[in-house]
Amino acid sequence: MIHLAEEIINGRRLEQSDDMTLLLEGELEMLCEGADRIRKALCGERAELCSIINGRSGCCSENCKFCAQSLHHHTVCETYAFPEPEEFVKGCGHMEEMGVDRYSIVTSGRAVSGADLEKSIAAYTAMHKQYPGMILCASHGLMTVEDMKRLKAAGVSMYHTNVETSERFFPSICTSHTYTDKLKQIRRAREAGLEVCSGGILGMGETWQDRIDMALLLAKLEIMSIPLNFLLPIPGTPLAGQPLLSEEEIRRIVALFRYINPRAYIRIAAGRVRFAEGGGILFASGANATLTGDMLTTTGNHTASDRALLTGLGYVLKETGETEGAAG
Repeated sequence: MIHLAEEIINGRRLEQSDDMTLLLEGELEMLCEGADRIRKALCGERAELCSIINGRSGCCSENCKFCAQSLHHHTVCETYAFPEPEEFVKGCGHMEEMGVDRYSIVTSGRAVSGADLEKSIAAYTAMHKQYPGMILCASHGLMTVEDMKRLKAAGVSMYHTNVETSERFFPSICTSHTYTDKLKQIRRAREAGLEVCSGGILGMGETWQDRIDMALLLAKLEIMSIPLNFLLPIPGTPLAGQPLLSEEEIRRIVALFRYINPRAYIRIAAGRVRFAEGGGILFASGANATLTGDMLTTTGNHTASDRALLTGLGYVLKETGETEGAAG
């Protein structure tokens, strides 16, 4: 495993034709050690913290099987319309004080348009003006290039749109939109001049080959921010009875994504709360970024403890209250 890690550090990139047996069957501790070595060599000691806020909750027309906000499922999910811009500005300021790198508004539904789009533009404009050191991201579904150009003009630099899983497995998870829709959205975001954040959810019943295929696709698309969510089954969704991934499986997944995407931010999202001590072991297995604070419909990790965890592991973080020089 260490030999493979050194080859990747020296420029080798894994492709579909490569034998992935070592990643799937290699001794876990050695695999994770190699992944961490790749991370240190190619990404350095910088870690990113990002935080998300729900801009519109519930009543989603899409039928994604994992989601508590879908109209197709029977869940206990808080429902509310798009808040006023001042609420987002306040949250952004708090996260700036906590030393968070990125702040994102996330909305339910197929896309944001009309009055909600205008509110989002106003919110991003105000946040960018008041907190220029905060990197602003957006996650608003299947938007047009023109609308995303407006987001960029308002201060947004990155658009989030998960591919969720492999192309083969995606129809087992969602049928209200397609994998092609996802890939077109990535292309539209780039056409609008935005960076792209794209990853998915692991533990939905996919195979290891699906996980490899997803990682290889993101590498081919040169995605540099890859959020990995580990399913926390939500009552009332079709995946409510899905068995949880073991901690060992999760560590292997994180390492696998690092070997295949050696220069990306591997960003741990939902599911980290299952690990003792904030999931520090994941940041010794190839991860170098995380969502912090609460998630959308599940509990997250608190920012102060996340900062202590990562600095204790030797990572360098954005300073609290810092207004300039955040990593792009």
